Amino acid sequence: MDPFDPKSLALPTRGGGCSVSRKPPRHRQGEKFLKGPIPWEWLTEAAKQPGKAFQVGIALWFLAGIKGSRTVALSGSVLEDFGVNRYAAYRGLKVLEDAGLVSAKRHPGRNPLVTILDAGEGQTQAKGPLD
Repeated sequence: MDPFDPKSLALPTRGGGCSVSRKPPRHRQGEKFLKGPIPWEWLTEAAKQPGKAFQVGIALWFLAGIKGSRTVALSGSVLEDFGVNRYAAYRGLKVLEDAGLVSAKRHPGRNPLVTILDAGEGQTQAKGPLD
């Protein structure tokens, strides 16, 4: 093989061709993935929140996809994948609650039990008589 051959510098291609698939990438078997659909309004509202609230929200949707339920126990191991420690997770969960995106039940020594709400659903419940 000639070390000065320009073809030796070419990047490898899949399947021998130079075309790229138009489909979005898919997870490989055994890899974690986020199950949808996730309502766009929920995502955009979560993304507007401060701190690690968005990462906490995505972790909640991941857990909901695994369990097949909108109520899940918020796991520290999933949050670690997003670089969220437990203190930031509690703050992020509180922010999501205040935004009306989730409701949470806390029990000492256990993971909080969190229910994902429809965007705007919790805000109407949280308003008081003066609002």
